[in-house]
Amino acid sequence: MSFKEFKDKAKRTLKKVWWFLWEDESIWSWIANIVLAFVLIKFIVFPGLGLLFGTSYPIVAVVSGSMEHDGNFDQWWTSSADCSMLGQQTCSQEDWYQTYGISKETFLEYKLHNGFNKGDIIFLKSAKDAKIGDILVFMTPYRPEPIIHRVIKIEEKDNKKIYQTKGDHNPYSGKYDMNITEQQVLGKSMFKVPWLGWIKIGFVNFLSLFGFQVS
Repeated sequence: MSFKEFKDKAKRTLKKVWWFLWEDESIWSWIANIVLAFVLIKFIVFPGLGLLFGTSYPIVAVVSGSMEHDGNFDQWWTSSADCSMLGQQTCSQEDWYQTYGISKETFLEYKLHNGFNKGDIIFLKSAKDAKIGDILVFMTPYRPEPIIHRVIKIEEKDNKKIYQTKGDHNPYSGKYDMNITEQQVLGKSMFKVPWLGWIKIGFVNFLSLFGFQVS
């Protein structure tokens, strides 16, 4: 086969592929587009954003309701919490945060102080300068998926930071919120995009029906 014949054959093949992806309306074309979008995001867009923001997890989809607020801020701030460390079975979120020196005025200055919802997308950057009130994404030995909670306390041990966090919606800090090392932290939140995370959640749930596991 001459170079000209090879070139012409390549052109015809590319035209067929282009037509299949962008013109064909068959179910196979739709499946191919979904797979192509997934590959581009996972292996090109995702690593590129990670390099830009200084974290291996530049984007996460929120898959739980642990950071949701019930109603407006004031309704959430006065909702129930667990103050057993004060000898009280129940108290308000305000009471709970005040034990850590966090007032309502202070909390309102935090980024994403109104929390966020399951299905939101959170963009992350390096957490090297994380402080109280920031929202961290971190790994824990208690569950396979990353957790995204707010920092409520920072200590230093051997010149390294140790974090305590809490999900805004949760009544207290769970066992996975305690003694979080810098090595466990994947990044801290910058901003959210509402609802787009449902695309990933739906896609993962769809694949799980066929036995596939996607992280």
